[in-house]
Order: sequence, then structure tokens, then C-alpha cells
Amino acid sequence: MSVCSVRHQGRRSTVGRRRLGRQFGWLWAAYAVSGFGTRLAFDAFALIAILALHAGPTQVSVLAATGLAVGAAVAVPLGPWLEFRRKRPVMVAMDLTRFAALMSVPAAYALGLLGFAQLLFVSVVVGAADIAFTAAGGAYLKALVRPEDLLVANGRFESTAWTVTVLGPPAGTAAIGFFGPVTTVVADAVSYLLSAAGIRAIGGSEPRPERTGTPRSRLRPRDLLEGWRHILSHPALRPLFFNTVLVSGLIMATSPLLAVLMLGDLGFAPWQYGLAFGLPCVGGIIGSRLARRLVERVGRQRVLLAAGVLRACWSLGLAFVRPGAGGLVLVIVVEFGLITCMGVFNPVFATYRLEQTATDRIVRTLSAWSVTSKLTVAVMTGIWGLLAAVTGPRAAIALAGLLMLLTPFLLPWSDREPHHEQDAADIRA
Repeated sequence: MSVCSVRHQGRRSTVGRRRLGRQFGWLWAAYAVSGFGTRLAFDAFALIAILALHAGPTQVSVLAATGLAVGAAVAVPLGPWLEFRRKRPVMVAMDLTRFAALMSVPAAYALGLLGFAQLLFVSVVVGAADIAFTAAGGAYLKALVRPEDLLVANGRFESTAWTVTVLGPPAGTAAIGFFGPVTTVVADAVSYLLSAAGIRAIGGSEPRPERTGTPRSRLRPRDLLEGWRHILSHPALRPLFFNTVLVSGLIMATSPLLAVLMLGDLGFAPWQYGLAFGLPCVGGIIGSRLARRLVERVGRQRVLLAAGVLRACWSLGLAFVRPGAGGLVLVIVVEFGLITCMGVFNPVFATYRLEQTATDRIVRTLSAWSVTSKLTVAVMTGIWGLLAAVTGPRAAIALAGLLMLLTPFLLPWSDREPHHEQDAADIRA
């Protein structure tokens, strides 16, 4: 991080306590309500597969992997297509798509027609819509708030994400226990409907982005690869790309295995499982609130490296979970440490990625990042599902924890920060 950046952020030390405007408030509210619905339905499809369809670890892993992989593949052409379109209508359309897809699950369940194939199909649709919404939302956020407010905005999103994760999983698993396995899917679907209403309420005009160099009616094959080209040619984004993709892959690959281990082999109740992964998210709230202060005090590079290293040190502990209160406490402690480090790392990383990406390629870059991450999660989830079928869930979780210890070597240890003339001109304007 440059000296000028540190000084500039120091002058803005009070920005975290400022309002970012009514339009950002509506965007933040839409993010919060859809985030709460998503976390309320924490691992809903896995729980439905386990509790209603009596699926085993391999089927649960296939469900998670297939939805991610096919959804990511479907989303590949959406990035360049969305780049030069207004972002708010896209976000509303993706919310409505997710609402319709998710509502088909309780409808089929009520009629006694719900099957494994439908869960796969819905997970594909939701996965593709997630990628498109996230990419469009990142581009819209950069246009909505001032450059110096990006870290504050991302910090608020991060804090909100962990807040709803504290509240959502325990409430969701309790609702499943009282009202049945598809209850939280309905709530998740309704949350997307409310999110769409909130995004429409933002109001104001949004100019159509202009395509540079290529007629708007044509989509060149190379446009599909532009996001990856930018990431892999950037000296600091490239190592962050490989690091974050691998970390998320290792964390998510073990998620269905932990569900099977805790809910099946170890006999934890659904509410205990939700508590084990909901309560530690207080650490994410703490970390996200500390992120800006840490950047102002020691600089962005040091914060990224320290948080990136520390978050790799926790996952191995999940291999030692046992039945009873001791095992539940162990999961909570491990998850608290991991999530606190993620709460610091994520908003700083997200802000840096936006700052280092030119305005006319944000959607393609974020789409490429999300597609790669989800494909990696899908492949690794499938591999870990097969591994668990051979060695058992505990051994597979242990291997993921050991590999996590190697991920700090992929962090950007040298401080290389190129500048983008186009964005610099935008900031000066």
C-alpha cells in the first residue's frame, strides 16, 4: 500500500461513522434481507437431502458440487453480456429468478414430488443467478459510492453478512425441527423478493455503460476470457486469486462432510449444528469492524498478509470433533478463530480488488473470480465426497486442514500495486 494511500485514509478516519447516502442505504437493506434469508436456509438443500431424501455423504457432496459446477458454467457468458448493461435491472431479475426457482421446492414437497434431480436443477439456477447478481452488484457499488468510501461500504456488507450468519443458522435449523425441512427454503425465496423491491426503491438514473472498441450487438469469444486475462496479468491480484479460490474450496469442500459427521455419526441435533456455525460468526462482526482501523494503523499489505496467514491455522482442528458438549465447544472455538480472520481479510481484499480493476471490466473480472471459485469448490467438494466414502469424513476433513496450512504461500508477499489510468481519471473527475 502506498504512503499516499495511508495518509489519505488517515484523513478520512471519521468516514466509518458517516452516512453513505439514501441509495446506499437501500442497497445495504436489500443485501441484509437477502443475506438473512440465505443464512436462515443454511445448508438447507443438504439438510433436505439428509433428512427428507435420506441421502448419504456421496450424494450430499454431489448435490453441492453439481449445482456449483453447472451454475458456474452457465454464468460464464453472463459476465461479458452484463458488463455493458445497467446493473440494477440485472440485480432485480436475478433476485426474481432465485425466488421462482426456490419456491418450486416447497411446492414439489407439498405434492410429494420432490426428488434429488429437482434439488440439483434448482441449485444450478440459483448458483448461476448468484454469480450474475454478485458481479453486477460489485460494479454497481463502485459506481454508487465514492472511491474513498469503498472500504467502509465493504466493511458494512461484511459486518452484515456475519451478523445474519449469527442469527440465521440457529433460527433456520430450529424452524426445520419444528416445521419441517423446506420451511427455510420458503423464507429464503421470500427474502429475494424483498431484496428485489429494495433494489428497485434505490431510484435515480443509471446510465448505460458504453462498450469500448466492439459494437454493442456483438460478443467476441475473447470477451469471455477478459476477466481472467486481467486477473492473471495483475501482479498482486494473481496470487490473491489463487489464494482465495483455494481457501474457499477447502472450506466449502468439507462443509457437507461436517454436516454428515455431526448430524449423522456424532448424533448432534440440528439446532446444535446451527449453533456451532452461527455463534462463531460474532468473530466476523468483530473482524469486519476492525478492518478499516487496522488498515489505517499498519497498512493494507500487512493486514492482508497477517489475516491471510492466521485464517489458515484453524481448519485442522475440525478433524478432532467428538460427541457431546466438548465437541460442540471445539467446533465453536475453531470456527470463531477462522471467521474472525476472514472478517478482517474479506473487506480489505474486496476493496483492493475493486480499486485495481478498471470500470469497464469489473463485471467480467468479478464473474471470472466467482466462476473459478465455484468451479473449484464444486470439483473439490466432489473429490472430498469420494474421499470421505473411502476414508470416512474425519480423515477427509483432516486432509483439508493440512492443505489449508499451505495456502499462505500463495499470498502476495511483495507489495506490487499498479495504477489504472482510467480509474485515476475517474477519481480526479
